[in-house]
Amino acid sequence: MTVYFCHSHSRSLKFVRHLFSVFCLLILAAPTAWSKENLQEVMKRRGLTQDDILAAAKTYTPTGGRDEFLVFASGGQSGQVIVYGIPSMRILKYIGVFTPEPWQGYGFEENSKRVLEQGRIDGRDITWGDTHHPALSETNGDYDGQYLFINDKANPRLAVIDLHDFETKQIVVSPIYQAQHGGAFVSPNTEYVMEAAQYATPLGGDYVPLDQFKEKYRGGVTYWKFDREKGRLDPAQSFSIELPPYSQDLSDFGKLASDGWSFTNSFCTELYVGGIEKGRQPFEAGCSAKDTDYMHVINWRKAEALYKAGKVTKVKGHPVITMETAVKEGILFLIPEPKSPHGVDVTPDGKFITVSGKLDGHTFVYSFEKIQAAIAKKEFVETDPYGIPILDMKKVLQTQVDLGLGPLHTQYDSVDGVAYTSLYVDSMVARWNYRTGKLIDRIPVHYNIGHLMTMHGDTVKPRGKYLVALNKLAIDRFNPVGPLHPQNHQLIDITDSNKMTLLYDMPLPLGEPHYAVAIEANLVKPVMNYKAGTDSRTGTISPHKTMAGSERIERKGKKVEVWATVIRSHITPEIIEVEEDDEVTIHLTSLERAQDIVHGFTVNKYNVHASIEPGETTTVKFKADKPGVYPYYCTEFCSALHLEMQGYFLVKPKVKKDKK
Repeated sequence: MTVYFCHSHSRSLKFVRHLFSVFCLLILAAPTAWSKENLQEVMKRRGLTQDDILAAAKTYTPTGGRDEFLVFASGGQSGQVIVYGIPSMRILKYIGVFTPEPWQGYGFEENSKRVLEQGRIDGRDITWGDTHHPALSETNGDYDGQYLFINDKANPRLAVIDLHDFETKQIVVSPIYQAQHGGAFVSPNTEYVMEAAQYATPLGGDYVPLDQFKEKYRGGVTYWKFDREKGRLDPAQSFSIELPPYSQDLSDFGKLASDGWSFTNSFCTELYVGGIEKGRQPFEAGCSAKDTDYMHVINWRKAEALYKAGKVTKVKGHPVITMETAVKEGILFLIPEPKSPHGVDVTPDGKFITVSGKLDGHTFVYSFEKIQAAIAKKEFVETDPYGIPILDMKKVLQTQVDLGLGPLHTQYDSVDGVAYTSLYVDSMVARWNYRTGKLIDRIPVHYNIGHLMTMHGDTVKPRGKYLVALNKLAIDRFNPVGPLHPQNHQLIDITDSNKMTLLYDMPLPLGEPHYAVAIEANLVKPVMNYKAGTDSRTGTISPHKTMAGSERIERKGKKVEVWATVIRSHITPEIIEVEEDDEVTIHLTSLERAQDIVHGFTVNKYNVHASIEPGETTTVKFKADKPGVYPYYCTEFCSALHLEMQGYFLVKPKVKKDKK
């Protein structure tokens, strides 16, 4: 049908409206084949049940809708952090932390290279990491949405991510550990971020033969001071406590009733050093021979006072409270805990500490009040080989609960007394009451769950509603993509006080996500653009800030420096001409002010890339070592004329001098 519009605009508009009305009537009157499927037809075609539809409705987030919670999950061997929403389970962002991340230009432009360089060890660039335990900053024991901390298990490093813009700002390296699994853990007002050594080594890393393991190898726990005003960890105000060469694992700070204390579990208290190639039993056998291991109970407030009083020794320039001092000053105690534990979790009120043993089958609940009473009365059953007093487990134990096989980690509900524990061997989550010691419910997950997470589940004020099972194996859950499977984060509804309900399976294809934390989304308030000329990694105005009309190219000897701007759909300058072997530095300032108008920048074949958010100033640097013509362009599709947002980088060959 051809439609001819008359010259009168109003008459044309009426005619178009009339045609639209007729079209709608035709659609409504069309045969069933033209109409939308109804819900029952969709369910039948896809083989869905009413429970499936209800689960989908509980997670569905309409176009433009926002999630109630944000999750920060470790990215495992990617060395990054994964951000996704709950209940939608939509992945929102990867944050580059210990490894380069190309889309954000992290590690490819100079500003972020300076952050990654903080993670060098022994002068060596470490370009991979194994992120494990994220922790959110807290105020009065609850998440405040300001900072995220995460550790690198492969290398003894901690990073600070500022949630002002979701960027990594700092990396610190432990000068005394070779590796750590248990980090990061945050004190109730983020005074300190705690990490514990895992594999015992000589503190400082110097060579000592293994036959001196008991005498010279050590563990430890470090309290990194956090400067809230600067948003940085302060190594100069941080300290450690020397511990026996047990494998310290995970930790938790006390809160409310137990504020001022910290708790760190351990395994391999057998002090076994392996040697299967010499006919000895393997590590996993030698490190699980005893019926119990030890929970370390530390008065960190008093330890802080000892550090400030100078009662420390220096190891590689780092202050360490020796075990001898810790015992003498009464700040360090041990309590037997279930065999091969993995996780120590303080209840929201701070009155109890839960520990599970992978090889025990029980979850133990310790009473902080009973611990304090036993310490006050000096009711110690013995000391360990290093002179540390050991409390009588029976006198400090509140209860022990048989939840299932392979209990690991515990998180808490908004309902008082209710806890959730992952069961690795059973592939289940147990809901139970730590006050009564009663099992309430169990739900199967797929498969071999490690950590689990509830909303604000390790704070003084858990939010309830949802639980996420972080499962290690996927096997048959998703489309096959080769022998390396994604892992499976399963969203579980915990609003029903009697029965947990599985809502959603989400494959996570980045690294081996180890642990995650979830915060109410409205507590996180990131900026949408920067003040003009901001260096995002320092939060200050860059000295290389460039505004429209001040773009320029300067040469000093063999160094060429460019001050450039980017804005839809233009890079200024459009042509940069240098000579072979020039050292080229290009400062790029985004003149955009509109939200989400991001530009990228790369020079072909030179392995540089920058993501330039609105208002940001950043820098790329490289050596023009080969003559030629190299286009540069905006890598982010930013406008209709994105493909025209380009320029030419010309490298002139060296002028050969005639030989006389």
